[in-house]
Amino acid sequence: MNVAVENVSDLTRKLTITLPAETVKPALDKAYAKANKEVSLKGFRRGKIPRQVLEQNFRAPIENEVGEQLVQDSYFNAVDQEKLDTVVHPEIHEQKFNEDGSFTYVAMVDVRPVFELKDYKGLEIEMPPLTVTDAEVDLELQRIRRKQAAIQTAPEGHAIVMDDLVTVDFQGFHEGKVLKEVHNENYLIDMGTNKLGADFEQKLLGLHLGDKTLYEIDFPASYPNPVLAGKKVEFKVDVKEVKIRVMPELDDELAKDVDANYAGLEDLKKAIRDDLTKSRELARQGDLDDRIVTRLIEMTSFEAPKRLVNYEIQEMLKQTEESLKRSGLTIESVGLDLKELVDRNRGLAEQRVKGDFILKKVAELEDIKLADEDMERGYQRIAGQYNMNVEEVKSYFKRREELLPFMNELHNEKVLNFLREQTKIIEKEPEPAAEPETAAEAPKAE
Repeated sequence: MNVAVENVSDLTRKLTITLPAETVKPALDKAYAKANKEVSLKGFRRGKIPRQVLEQNFRAPIENEVGEQLVQDSYFNAVDQEKLDTVVHPEIHEQKFNEDGSFTYVAMVDVRPVFELKDYKGLEIEMPPLTVTDAEVDLELQRIRRKQAAIQTAPEGHAIVMDDLVTVDFQGFHEGKVLKEVHNENYLIDMGTNKLGADFEQKLLGLHLGDKTLYEIDFPASYPNPVLAGKKVEFKVDVKEVKIRVMPELDDELAKDVDANYAGLEDLKKAIRDDLTKSRELARQGDLDDRIVTRLIEMTSFEAPKRLVNYEIQEMLKQTEESLKRSGLTIESVGLDLKELVDRNRGLAEQRVKGDFILKKVAELEDIKLADEDMERGYQRIAGQYNMNVEEVKSYFKRREELLPFMNELHNEKVLNFLREQTKIIEKEPEPAAEPETAAEAPKAE
């Protein structure tokens, strides 16, 4: 096997791989012999078709099949021969069976970037202090009251207020034209959740059962729902049903209704504070991990392999498509431009790829390896999250396609645990932030 390597860029290599006739001929002979036994041609007995006739009728599919097999059998040997540390799958081009009996193809590959990682231990990272305020506990108490409330049909003449459950039909119009994606019938709105946006709910306040109304909402360009962003939308709304919540008193009895083991309201408050603290600690750990990786990326200069970045972008687009699909939408139906989405995600994709390389570098420098007990903890965690037994989880990860990303995730977590232990956290109150716009999910398609 002859391999010619051309440096296309710092990280991209063009491999022109030629396999000799003594390798190619047996593969072709075997393929034609197999075809001779399987195909039928008028005027010839099965298995007795001359090679020349087979070549005249089946050369293209047979050579395609043999060519793919020759590539699979030789590519990794070529990479090992040239001592290339490749990343992601190659792009295969220009497969050709030559007149001298040899076979040539071109593989475009990206290689792992070489860089030096310094001062990754002892980082000083600013983090907001972990606090749970009395106001946050009180807010959670109100959510519990809301959850425990009795639901009743609204009395005659009741005007819609927050916390009501309102069933509506709605249709959106833009510039006089029907928006097919902004339509639903018998749609339940839990007032106060802003499921369709705060403005939409505000317009319902004070309406009554049976009311039909028409109102406009001007959505900013930054609105998170792409169907509505930057549009002035007119909504036709029909109020079909109204139910009210009868809130329980905030007392010891409420606490006992939530959990019979609580002696009273103070026990419930303590449990709420403990739960909020645990969830904040978990979120804070994720935030700290992001800040550590971001700092290391800023400190380390290297190029991310383009093919790996493109692969990451495709994975991100796939997640976007799946999210839209759950709402009955597609990228095309919401008017998103695919090229714009690719450009918008490129920066984040590059950061993810660089972050992964940096974590692998730390693992190499510190000899951090994934052990059997790490895998077992990972299986147990997923089993707990999805209410499965561990053996069911393990059976899901039997395929290499699922197992390798899972192993990579667990390995990165182990490296991040190490980096967290080496990091000095400096607590600092964050700057006051502007009020965020209320997010809304995409209106459900009928």
